[in-house]
Amino acid sequence: MTSPELAEEVLDDLDVLRARDPRGLLPAVAGAGAQVRETARLTEEAGLDRVTAGGRPRGLVVVARREGAVAARVLRALLGASSPVAVDVVPGPDLPVWTGPSDIAVVATRTGAGQYAVTPAYEAARRGVSLLGIGADDAPLRAACSAARAPYVPLPRSRVRHTTLWSLLTPMLQLVTDLELLPAGTADPEEIAAALDDVAAECGPAQESFVNPAKTLALELLGALPVIAAEGPLAGAAATRVADQLATLAGLPVAGFRLPDQRVAACSVLSGPLAPREDDDFFRDRAADEGRRLRLLTIRDTDAGTHDGGEREPRSAAEAMHEVLRTASANNVPVSGLAEHGDPVQLARLPRLARQLAVADFSAVYLALVLDSERASAR
Repeated sequence: MTSPELAEEVLDDLDVLRARDPRGLLPAVAGAGAQVRETARLTEEAGLDRVTAGGRPRGLVVVARREGAVAARVLRALLGASSPVAVDVVPGPDLPVWTGPSDIAVVATRTGAGQYAVTPAYEAARRGVSLLGIGADDAPLRAACSAARAPYVPLPRSRVRHTTLWSLLTPMLQLVTDLELLPAGTADPEEIAAALDDVAAECGPAQESFVNPAKTLALELLGALPVIAAEGPLAGAAATRVADQLATLAGLPVAGFRLPDQRVAACSVLSGPLAPREDDDFFRDRAADEGRRLRLLTIRDTDAGTHDGGEREPRSAAEAMHEVLRTASANNVPVSGLAEHGDPVQLARLPRLARQLAVADFSAVYLALVLDSERASAR
């Protein structure tokens, strides 16, 4: 296991970071704000009115995997259970059997290639389903959308894998805004982009570890077994992204629990056999420790609502989070709060989520570069 001292040296050496990042993950993550602005412009030029002119659909089907699926879950969580339009997320290539002319299908993929992108697009056209495509410029999916006279958001080929979440989410946010499923201004691209730019300034590679929230989190997770507690459905969608990035980029196994409905399971893990011993000194020097230790990573959402869950004794997501934090404290499990630096409560809900996801992306990339897994995978 890489020592924290060596890891910090790597994180604060720009030449080493650059050498270990052949795909340019750090510049791609730092450019998330610009990605939102560019994609918003491309979405406007795509002509979504061809899909939205018919008014609200019966259902919205998002065909996507990985980052596209996370974007769809964020969308579904934002709309909430009271949304008049159901959001279904499917991996493709098949559309749900109930999908018909009164529905909208969104096919979202970075590449816009393969049967999981092209087949559902042609199937939607055959069934008379309104279609929106999101994918790489000059991809087969664009041809399928063109044949169906459907709008297509062409993403530049420069998009880097694992860093295209906002390219896929931005058009979806604009779609539901145009359908009046979200209040105007809720998903303002400039506010989201500004939040992402702020994180890039705070968490970029030029910022040293002791003042860099993403590098600090990466060091905290270096020898940890992360347990994510997500406050409500929107934070739960973010947790899916965080867990996937940590696993894919850094090879770190992550357990995730959405509160309040998984409160009991989260508390059981934090007080279970992997928790520190009762006589463990929380403040001792852990440099000689062998193996990984549990670390609780909290993702907060103050707008999660009062009673979001179906437990026998329903409680709010905030109350469940407080209980999870008490359990962690009682069992000497250290806690990291995702993007809780500064004053995040002052931000609107989506910009606050953008900050959380951006810090997590930076941390996952920093962990990958510390472990040198990027160069290893490129060989």
